[in-house]
Amino acid sequence: MSATNLLFLPPGDGGDYRWMRIEDSRVAAAGEGLPHGDGEVIAIAPADAVSLHWAEIPARSTAQAAAAARLLAAEVSAAPMDELHVAVGEDEAGSRAIGIVNRGAMAGWLTRLGAAGVDPVAVVPAPLLLPRPDTGYVRGDLAGQGVVRGRASGFADEPGFTEIVAGDEPLAELDADGIEAVLGAAVAAPALDLRQGPFARRRGFAIDWRLVRRLSWLGLAIVVATLAIEFVRWTKYSFAADATEAKIEQVARTALPRGETLVDADRQLTERLSALRGPGQGFSRTAAAVFAAVRAVPGTELTAMDFQPNGDIRLGVAVDREALATDLKRAIETEGFAVQPSTFVAANGRITGEFTVRAR
Repeated sequence: MSATNLLFLPPGDGGDYRWMRIEDSRVAAAGEGLPHGDGEVIAIAPADAVSLHWAEIPARSTAQAAAAARLLAAEVSAAPMDELHVAVGEDEAGSRAIGIVNRGAMAGWLTRLGAAGVDPVAVVPAPLLLPRPDTGYVRGDLAGQGVVRGRASGFADEPGFTEIVAGDEPLAELDADGIEAVLGAAVAAPALDLRQGPFARRRGFAIDWRLVRRLSWLGLAIVVATLAIEFVRWTKYSFAADATEAKIEQVARTALPRGETLVDADRQLTERLSALRGPGQGFSRTAAAVFAAVRAVPGTELTAMDFQPNGDIRLGVAVDREALATDLKRAIETEGFAVQPSTFVAANGRITGEFTVRAR
């Protein structure tokens, strides 16, 4: 069951507080002094301390609406604007309530309430607790204070003054039961809260430990899930590596001599390949490069070929012209080999000599 305490601020500098406790849109209790029990506190500003006006202010941000309200307040108030506090309400039937109150009075109310341990969630002008009439005015007594509210006005009820303002307009009287019936709606959605701008309520920072615990568990779950994924991935890679290593060993056993113990497959296969193809880049690779170079240089031929134990090949070369020997040397070098030529001599219309071809 929700409860709201209305704390009526005394007019002037003296007087006692009076309060009403609203539960389920009804007045559950009332008394003098500060309210007892739990529930939010809404301070009710005296009607004679707040000047109320209504104006059509287009829908815009809170800051823009407040600035527009201050411009309107400057036109209707004789006091300097730096001495006034201006608050603007929400749009209601195309217009907004504007409250103008002395800045010192507003600060004094909140200071005295704070000293008493009360931090009201809102400060509402007393006339706005009455319903907004469709026509004319409505009058009622709130905690011993007579207030009047019109379609676009709200003020303290004073004998003679109220009748002058109302003129020929109807003036409805609200009894205690009528006021009690409308207080719930007025408290649930106040038309104007004076706690704006420099007097806005400061919201305390509180740690939601329940949320912190939930986030901690969520973070722990994320860490565990991440580690589980990494473990599964590592296990998968480990099994794949073991399978690959087993496959390599199987292939290596087929390439190595029968009965040879497998210790280092890569090294043993390299040694086996070197033994089969010969030292250096092997006879086949070297001879193929030499033959390709001879075919690429017309007018050259091989007269001898000797594969050395160290992987070099000694070539006997015969060419038609001396320049062809140089061309053949370059052709072999382009195949990735180093060529060391001997001295070439001319005999029987041919130029002959030797090349020593080795891997770079």
